[in-house]
Amino acid sequence: MKKILAGALLGLGLVVPAQAQTVNAGTYNVKGTNFDGSAYSGTATIELTSETTCSIEWHTGTATSNGICMLYDNAFAAGYVLGDAIGLIVYQVQSDGSLEGAWTISGKDGSGTEILTPQ
Repeated sequence: MKKILAGALLGLGLVVPAQAQTVNAGTYNVKGTNFDGSAYSGTATIELTSETTCSIEWHTGTATSNGICMLYDNAFAAGYVLGDAIGLIVYQVQSDGSLEGAWTISGKDGSGTEILTPQ
């Protein structure tokens, strides 16, 4: 029994934990949907400020918005300003480096979706 337990514990030591996803600095193509389901597109630029924090700027249509962002495991979140509104988006980091998420802004009901794909 001791040999089985020792073997099991040794086997557990050989298991490698999954690596956390990373987000790279650079320009991303943006494709998303608004609250009403209409589509939008543009670009987003991410600048890393540490291993887990960054700044982000979106250009979609005639709108530009700026924000701060943070990576935690495979979740990537950003708070941003769009005109007079404050927004929040939460992405899931995909294995190909793209970001898939949902967003909302203050004073509005509902949410939109967005995908950032590295250029």
